[in-house]
This record gives sequence, C-alpha cells and structure tokens, in this order.
Amino acid sequence: MSETNTPAWLKPALEFGPILGFFAAYLWLKNDVFTFGGTDYRGFIVVTAGFIPVFLLSMALLWKLTGHLSKMQIMTAVLIVVFGGLSIWFNDERFFKMKPTLLYLLFAGILGFGLMRGQSYMQLVMDNVMPLTHEGWMILTRRLTFFFIGLAVLNELIWRTQSEQIWVYFKTFGLIAATFVFFMSQGRVFEAHSTEEDPET
Repeated sequence: MSETNTPAWLKPALEFGPILGFFAAYLWLKNDVFTFGGTDYRGFIVVTAGFIPVFLLSMALLWKLTGHLSKMQIMTAVLIVVFGGLSIWFNDERFFKMKPTLLYLLFAGILGFGLMRGQSYMQLVMDNVMPLTHEGWMILTRRLTFFFIGLAVLNELIWRTQSEQIWVYFKTFGLIAATFVFFMSQGRVFEAHSTEEDPET
C-alpha cells in the first residue's frame, strides 16, 4: 500500500493506538493480579508486557506504510523494550515509569550537544516540515531542549509522588497535551523566521 493511497486516519492510529490501548487495558486490569510460573504480577506489569509487542507491531506497520521511521520513534522503541523488559523481568513497574524521564533527557542531551556546536539537529530532520531560518531553528531548539528537561523533571515528580493511576493519565494525555501546547505557543517564532514567501501558507 503506497502512502498516497493510505487512509488519513491510519498513520495517527498506528502512532497513538498503542498508547490509548495501554491506557484502556490499564483501567481494565489495574486491580487484578495474575500468576505466571508461581510469581504474582500486578495488572500494570501484565499490561506493560502486552504493550511492548503491540507497540513494535505498530512501528513495523508504520515503517511498511511510510518507508521510514524517525530517529525519535526508533529511540522510543528501544527504550520501551529495554525498560519495559526490565519491569517485567524484575516485576517492578518503576523501570517503565522512568522510561519517559530518560527518553526526554536523551533528546535534551542530543539537542544540547548540537547547540554547543552551533547547530540545530532539529533542522537536520525537520527542515522540510517547518522551513525556518537558521536563527529560528536555533531559538526553537533551545526552547525545546529546556522543554524536554522540564518534562523529564515533571515525570520524575509525578511517578515518585503521585498514585500510579495519576501517572498513567499523565503519560497518556498530559505529555501529548504539553507537547501540543508547546508548539502552539511558538507561533511567533514560526512567523518571524519562516523562509516561506507567504507566512500565512
């Protein structure tokens, strides 16, 4: 199936479907305990075990559909397998809850390294999506670096101080909403540093 003939809903369904599925399964199984091989596993661990193959399958279908995966998607998949696997192996949900923290710190570190070299690594992968001047990319990258650091700190605060259910709501909806609000708030940067002839386009 070529990307041009693909239904518009399919790509976002593959990207967000596993996350929403995790949320729904957690609400369904959160109070249950399952015994495998003589070991008891809470619902959170069982849902995590199911989430990993579903996420990998969705990424495989997305790759087949579009012909590529972004570096962010690949790194996310690796961390989900590693920290989700550790949570299952040690029967400890804390590993999976730390995954967003390490992911955002990794992104912030990569972007920060580029900034120290006078480069915007965001520009290298997203220039065709958001045509901006070099100065515009540097401004956006600096802000996004601090934004990722803020998300990492926020994730740590929530999973360490709040209930598991609150963290699941935050992970499912809060992080997506925060990212949406961040990019919506950068309208002045896009307008002032756009390289398109008509900024309204």
